[in-house]
Amino acid sequence: MNRRLFLIVVFQTLALLGVSISSGAGQGWQAGLAKAKITPEAGLWMAGYAARDHAAEGAMHDLWIKALALSDAEGHKAVLVSLDLLGLPRSIYDNVCGRLKEQCGLDRADVMFCASHTHSGPVLRGALYDIYPLDDEQLARIEKYSTELETRLVETVARALDEMEPVNLALGSSSASFGANRRGLRTAATGATAPVDHIVPVLSVRSAQGQPRAILFGYACHNTTLDINQWNGDYAGFAQLAIEDRFPGAQAMFVAGCGADQNPNPRRSVELCQQHGLALADAVCSALNEPMEPISPKLQTAIELIDLPYGEQPDDEYLEKTAAGDNYVARWAGRLLKERQAGRPFAESYPGYPVQMWRLGDYRLVALGGEVVVDYVLTLRERLGPNTWVAAYSNDVMAYIPSSRVRAEGGYEAGAFSVYGLPALSWSADIEDRILSAAERLSKRLGGE
Repeated sequence: MNRRLFLIVVFQTLALLGVSISSGAGQGWQAGLAKAKITPEAGLWMAGYAARDHAAEGAMHDLWIKALALSDAEGHKAVLVSLDLLGLPRSIYDNVCGRLKEQCGLDRADVMFCASHTHSGPVLRGALYDIYPLDDEQLARIEKYSTELETRLVETVARALDEMEPVNLALGSSSASFGANRRGLRTAATGATAPVDHIVPVLSVRSAQGQPRAILFGYACHNTTLDINQWNGDYAGFAQLAIEDRFPGAQAMFVAGCGADQNPNPRRSVELCQQHGLALADAVCSALNEPMEPISPKLQTAIELIDLPYGEQPDDEYLEKTAAGDNYVARWAGRLLKERQAGRPFAESYPGYPVQMWRLGDYRLVALGGEVVVDYVLTLRERLGPNTWVAAYSNDVMAYIPSSRVRAEGGYEAGAFSVYGLPALSWSADIEDRILSAAERLSKRLGGE
C-alpha cells in the first residue's frame, strides 16, 4: 500500500470511529446546513425555453435552495448555496450579497451561488423579459417572487451559519456518460469530435461520528431533459432526490459545471430524465464508496469582478430589420431600437463579470458566471492542476460565455445575446483570455503556483 492510499484509509477509519480530523491548533472543519422550498405557485412564467407560450401548470417535484456553511480551523467562514433555478440575475445577486454583508458579515468572496440551470424554474427579475410576452400582471408577480427569493436566500444562509458543528471533508470523483456536446451532435455526419467533461466531482461532508451530512456533486451538462410546463429540477433534481433517499438525513446539493454546449442524450421524456438522474446518483455513490481524499481545514476565498467588452454591436439598420419580425428576437431588437432613439447609448461591455475561487485545503473550486462552455474546465484543469473543480452558472448568469474556439465557430453558444437582452452581437475576441487570466490571478493570490 502506497503512502497516499495509507493516509486515506487512516483518515476514513478515524472518521468512522468518531475521531475528528483537525489541525495542529486542535480545531478542524465545521459546517452548517439549511434549505428552503422555493417552488412558485402555478401561473408564473417558466425560464429557459423561448418556445413556451403559457405559464407553469403545477409541479412535478419541488424546487429548493440549499446552503452549506463552512468554517476552517482559523474560523474563516464561507457559504455555498445551490439553487434549482436557471440562474440568478445581477440585481438579485447584488442585493443578496449586500444584505449578507450587513447581516452576517460575509464578503462577496465568501458566498457562492450555484444554479442548476434547470429550464423548469421561474423567470426572475430583469432576466429573459424579451423572450416571453409578459404583461404588467406577470411582471408584478415576477417582482414579488424575486423579492421573496432574496429574503429566503438571506434567511437560509443565516440559518446555515447558526447550525455549525464539527465535520470532516473529503473529495472524490466518478463519471457519468449521458452528457453530449450538442454542437458535436449537430455535426456528427462530418465525423468531427467535440469536447465533453464526464467527470462527476463529489465533496463529502460527514459528522465527527462519520454520518453523511452533505453531499455536494457536479456535472457539466445542461438541465434540459424536460420541456414540460411543470416546475422541476430536471435530471439534477431527480439525482438529488435519489441521493437523499439513499442517505437519509443528508443534504444533496448539485453544482452545474461548464455545460453550456452540452445536452443530456437522449432526452425529452420523464423516464429519460429519471434515468439520467439515477445514473448521476449512481456515479456519486460510486465516488463515495471509493477512498476519498481528506481535505485539510484551510479555507481561502477570493473574487474578481472584471469587464467583458462586447465585440460587434447592432446598428439602427440591423435593429429596424430585425424588429419587423414576430418572435423574441424582434422584441429584443424593438426594445433596443427604442433605447437608441431615446438617446440612451449602449454599454460597450458587461461590467463586473464574476470570477470566484475558493481554496479548500489543496483543492480549488472555481465559480464562473454565465453559461460557460466546456473548454473552460478542460483548460483550467490543465493550467491550475487536476485538483480543480469548475462551476458555471454561478452568482450572475447574464449570457453564454464562449471559448475562443466557440466564438470563432459562431452559432447559438457564441453569445445568444437576444435571449439575455444584451446590446451586442458578439463578445470581444479576448473574452477567454480575460476570464482565464482572472482565474490564474486568483489562484496565485490563494497560494497557487
